[in-house]
Amino acid sequence: MSKPIAVVSCPIDTYSGYGARARDFVKALINLNKFDVQILSQRWGNTRFGYLEDHNEVDLSSRIIPKLTAKPKVWVQITVPNEFQPVGEYNIGVTAGMETTLVHHSWIEGCNRMNLVLVSSKHAKKVFENSKYSTEDTKTNQTGSLELKTKMEVLFEGADLSKYFTSTESLVDLSDISEAFCFLLVGHWMQGDFGHDRKNIGYTVKTFLETFKNRTSAPALILKTMQVGTSIMDRTAILKKIDAIRSTVKGKLPNIYLLHGELSDQEMNGLYNNPKVKAMVSHTKGEGFGRPLLEFSLVGKPIIASGWSGQVDFLDVNFSILLGGKLEKVHKSAVQKDMILEDAEWFTPNDAEVGKAYKEVYKHYKQYLTNAKRQKRISYTEFSFEKMQELLGIILDKNTPDFPEQIELTLPKLDLPKLEKLDG
Repeated sequence: MSKPIAVVSCPIDTYSGYGARARDFVKALINLNKFDVQILSQRWGNTRFGYLEDHNEVDLSSRIIPKLTAKPKVWVQITVPNEFQPVGEYNIGVTAGMETTLVHHSWIEGCNRMNLVLVSSKHAKKVFENSKYSTEDTKTNQTGSLELKTKMEVLFEGADLSKYFTSTESLVDLSDISEAFCFLLVGHWMQGDFGHDRKNIGYTVKTFLETFKNRTSAPALILKTMQVGTSIMDRTAILKKIDAIRSTVKGKLPNIYLLHGELSDQEMNGLYNNPKVKAMVSHTKGEGFGRPLLEFSLVGKPIIASGWSGQVDFLDVNFSILLGGKLEKVHKSAVQKDMILEDAEWFTPNDAEVGKAYKEVYKHYKQYLTNAKRQKRISYTEFSFEKMQELLGIILDKNTPDFPEQIELTLPKLDLPKLEKLDG
């Protein structure tokens, strides 16, 4: 008796956030043992291929098929929603969702082509549900509305507890850093003028410098970032941005260190556990989920983060510092066609709360370290890969149809008489 075939179209072999999400999802789907899982490997922008071979993911590699040869019982697409297409008998779209307050109408249309859509956070689900458009039929002049019709469920991005955990081993050498207390920021430095890039890295640099300038003893800030790649040109461009911001702040300034390029999961866990890294900071303007924040929380160190969007699903306001602020229109310099819309809003932290949070964690570190241990427990027990897999099973049991059992026919072996050649 064979299981129904589920084909997952996704960037499974790429070094990207969506690639990591795809690998986790596919592994969970395989472990649930409900389907015969096959994979169509896709691109993800300009991110490079080779993850599966580099990490000896033989089981995943062995399930990749060159193309579809028949209509699958279940079709899953892990991508942005405007690419969703109903290819199978039952169709599931998986997306991180949106970091702002509005999705493009093509994303709603894409979701409505599927039977079920899974997003990474309550924030993302709310944005899809609140994004509504007026429509007009040019032939009949009749008006209507475009809104989400498809069932949508939240499937968080579970952390791998075998990769992110408290450890005394550090695989990243920070011996050149003289400071014993460092704040860490992790994220791509994306497009946008100062104060308008999505991860808000320029703003983070500025507020850190303003908070700790002219101190005889000051902490440092480590930036684990890049723009579009790991080239020397990219690194030089980031250093120029940092220097430009430093030139706007007067006085004796604290040190900022750039950590540029790719690190493995093991190296990232080593960085998080390094005794010089005391806390993570994220003044992000919006997250579909916020995976690095979840992974960092598993080492039990304090987190300062924007109190809006995907990360508030797992960051407890009692045990992490969630900053207040306000929603503001997306600046035109950060707009991305059909994705980050100029009519949308996202988060701007309150300057006073940012400065206070830095000072509080630096001055009363032990107090915040105690709270961080409690946050670690929440992340460990409620937001692991295993919990995500369990939730996926519940969602599939609740929503997918019962497919007829596919019975493999075994024909009886016939005992045929031997034929003899007759002489003519």
